Amino acid sequence: MKRIEIYDTTLRDGAQGEGVSFSGPGKIKVARLLDEFGVDYIEGGYAASNPKDMEFFHELARHPLQHARVAAFGSTRRANIQASADGNLQALIQARTSVVTIFGKSWQLHVRDVLKTTDEENVQMIGDSVRFLKEQGKEVVYDAEHFFDGYKDNPAYAVSTLIAANEAGADRIVLCDTNGGTMYYELADITEELVRRFGGKVGIHPHNDSELGVANAMAAIRAGAMHVQGTINGFGERCGNANLCSIIPNLAEKMGYEVLRPGSLKKLKSVAQFVYEMANVRPNPKMPYVGQSAFAHKAGMHVDGVQKNPRSFEHVDPASVGNERRVLISELSGTSNIFLKAVEMGLQLDKKSPEVKAILSELELLEKQGYEFEAAEASFKLLIQKVLKAHKPFVTLEGFRAIVEKRSKDEACISEATVKVLVHGEQVHTVGEGDGPVDALNAALRKALETFYPAIKDVNLVDYHVRILDPEEATAAKTRVLIESTDGHDSWGTVGVSENIIEASWEALVDSVEYKLFLDEQKKNAS
Repeated sequence: MKRIEIYDTTLRDGAQGEGVSFSGPGKIKVARLLDEFGVDYIEGGYAASNPKDMEFFHELARHPLQHARVAAFGSTRRANIQASADGNLQALIQARTSVVTIFGKSWQLHVRDVLKTTDEENVQMIGDSVRFLKEQGKEVVYDAEHFFDGYKDNPAYAVSTLIAANEAGADRIVLCDTNGGTMYYELADITEELVRRFGGKVGIHPHNDSELGVANAMAAIRAGAMHVQGTINGFGERCGNANLCSIIPNLAEKMGYEVLRPGSLKKLKSVAQFVYEMANVRPNPKMPYVGQSAFAHKAGMHVDGVQKNPRSFEHVDPASVGNERRVLISELSGTSNIFLKAVEMGLQLDKKSPEVKAILSELELLEKQGYEFEAAEASFKLLIQKVLKAHKPFVTLEGFRAIVEKRSKDEACISEATVKVLVHGEQVHTVGEGDGPVDALNAALRKALETFYPAIKDVNLVDYHVRILDPEEATAAKTRVLIESTDGHDSWGTVGVSENIIEASWEALVDSVEYKLFLDEQKKNAS
């Protein structure tokens, strides 16, 4: 079984993506996770760029990784100076990494318009830089920037830049589709030719500007490349780099290559989620393999098919990449969806029972009124309990009042809410303050419940969405509120609908806390 080298550039090329930001400690955590995951190379940053990247290299020199090799990134020497006198190359030495990756120009357009030097000097810059770094005992990865654009303009010149790197001792010669505009069939043909010339040294570094980043990586590997560069979650400048979260399982599950460490593929989703968190980026639910929706089924016939044979609508086992199957609930649902949701809750129902049909009927009625349960599974599970007359309300509303006051144009708004509820037959009357009326209601509700249910203190609201359902009604329009909550272990979504946004929010808030208490009760009964 052939092995493909996985070169991760999330912490350098990925960090150049819009909205992506890694702290210094965050970079260290990501590197250690990727090392444990089993990638072969971790490109940590631009050695000459900033102190944060240099501190990253020095920290990993003091406390080395177990498997992955750390690469410092930089460019070839500048024009018309000695390699030993170039500050960028000196910074690469000072990074104290065993691997250095340098990029050089393959496209005469860049040589002429960006470097503003001669074709001959550019080739000399590449050879001198690689040779100097090899003399310092470094493993050198040479990234041929804009290679495919350069090759299409002038094949002989583009190849001459690779020959310079190869003759100087480069350990890897990586063909970069830097603009991300090369078609997969062009890229495959060109890569195959270069593999014939340079053998197993050839690698691929695609970008995703034509939505072909992953496809181009696969095409290059089929053409003989044995080294692939990309980023976790496809982070990167413009439209991003080729996504390793798709490349890695494609190589392992579809093409039969050896990647990572044995058993590591099951960690793929958790790695993707951790990198999202460290980068302060909201996860993309539509991401293949690792997204929340990757194995989500909504249409009734799909759910029925998956229940009978998962291969009918799933291209791989979700567990193989650390993900899980999800059954969605909407007006497109059939009895199979309802049945599987009931099974998730531990309910013993027959798929053809009147109860399942009653739940489906209630679901369809509520969706006509504007409810949406696809992102509010907690509210749907409570709905099942209510239809089956098995719901035990933890709190009953008697009334609430919300006030927003702005005392002058220079003062911030003040929000205060009063709620009156019944808990265990006891009337509780509390007041809460917040940044807005919904925040104040949330504070008052928690205050009312925490004495009876201390676990409520663990619940935090992490997202709040408002959707206007009939905008033609203007300010009298019906509103749908979706709330996402977590207790630090589980996460759940709830929904409320009303012509009054505060009432819709209250409904979603109550479902949120009731679902937490319902979960705790389920866990207690299970133990």
